[in-house]
Amino acid sequence: MPFIANTDDQRREMLATLGLSGADLFADIPDHLRCGSPDIPEGISEQQAAQRVGDLAGMNDTDLTSFLGGGFYDHYIPAAVPAIVGRSEFYTSYTPYQPEASQGTLQAIYEYQSAICRLTGMEISNASMYDGGTALYEAVMMALRITRREHVVVDRSVSVIYRTILRSYTTNLGIELDETAPDNGLPDRRAIGDILANGETAAVVVQNPNFFGCMDEFTDLAEMCHEHGALLIVSAYPIALGLLKSPGDMGADIVTGEGQSLGMPLNFGGPYLGFMATRKKHMRKMPGRIAGRTVDQNGKDCFVLTLQAREQHIRREKATSNICTNQGLCALTAIAYLSLLGKEGLRKVAQNCAEKAWYAQQELLTIPGVELRFPNRWYFNEFVLELPTRADRVIRRLLRDDIAAGFPLARYYPNMDNALMVAVTEKRTKREIDFLVHSLENAL
Repeated sequence: MPFIANTDDQRREMLATLGLSGADLFADIPDHLRCGSPDIPEGISEQQAAQRVGDLAGMNDTDLTSFLGGGFYDHYIPAAVPAIVGRSEFYTSYTPYQPEASQGTLQAIYEYQSAICRLTGMEISNASMYDGGTALYEAVMMALRITRREHVVVDRSVSVIYRTILRSYTTNLGIELDETAPDNGLPDRRAIGDILANGETAAVVVQNPNFFGCMDEFTDLAEMCHEHGALLIVSAYPIALGLLKSPGDMGADIVTGEGQSLGMPLNFGGPYLGFMATRKKHMRKMPGRIAGRTVDQNGKDCFVLTLQAREQHIRREKATSNICTNQGLCALTAIAYLSLLGKEGLRKVAQNCAEKAWYAQQELLTIPGVELRFPNRWYFNEFVLELPTRADRVIRRLLRDDIAAGFPLARYYPNMDNALMVAVTEKRTKREIDFLVHSLENAL
């Protein structure tokens, strides 16, 4: 925040109301984690103070070249995106409960929904959700309402973050989550088929590309699910959908995903948005807001919220959701990004990611002792290497070269101590990739 208008008297009044002294505000932070005084002398001008703070900030090492992924990616953001989203009529507007006064916001939501439907190959999208993980949880709850069953199969190649969210939210709901082990990086069809045969499964949850970066074609799995009365839920990476066959074309019933890569910076973890789309026959079971287009009494096009079965509207305890926060500004960011790129632009970004990832993988595999963890699998922009030593040690070593080399899978998966997951986006240059290869070879 560039300017804070509070006076000393106002600060004293606020502290008195709280019954605290200034130091008490930081009492919960352990001493060893406190950064101490910024050492700014009294009596200096605003310009001098700004220069001093800038000098202190410059001591931080912020020049890491990132090859991190795992669901959140360092993509380039066109300059027009923050310029559009930063307009005051967008970033100060409230939830559009009054459609006659919110036509601009409602139209933006409608356009966002249309873009998500095109990306996913589905017929209906909501106005966005809290994030990719809670969107997947909401898809599971939606499948339970549709099928009236209580059993869900989740492949372990689905993001461990998402699976943790699923377990956390369903712990006390009497829902049985059955996790299946992947087969060389992809869902094990035989294991899933054996479980589906019981006829009690509401949904099968998969991801494309999955947490290991492996891509899959789920048409056979969708047919298997439908044969046994279950739904197929796919969590998708939206940039990859610029190249891949859409989940809808594979037969998926509900598609969710994390929208951070659509114009949002990493921001230390948020705010992001979740997207959700489904088939028209399921739309009354879908949580969250939906913006629809209609005509007013004069025959003019207009936009309105429709099918509002949310808890604060009419349904109360029978609502379709309790965590379907509409990330309006983030959804606007996503549609601004997609509109600026267009169909061909998104395809080019996806193609760039895929080609640079292929180049990085081929170069990294020239290093003695480095192999693929999941050979003979297709990937988009992320892949897992098997190193001759522990991946976490290598990562710490490469940080000295200002490289975030990837993610150590041992943190979440047993028997993967040497597995390093590397992600490459369109932002990574050939020079940066070559430097990663050089630094990794030296570290090993």
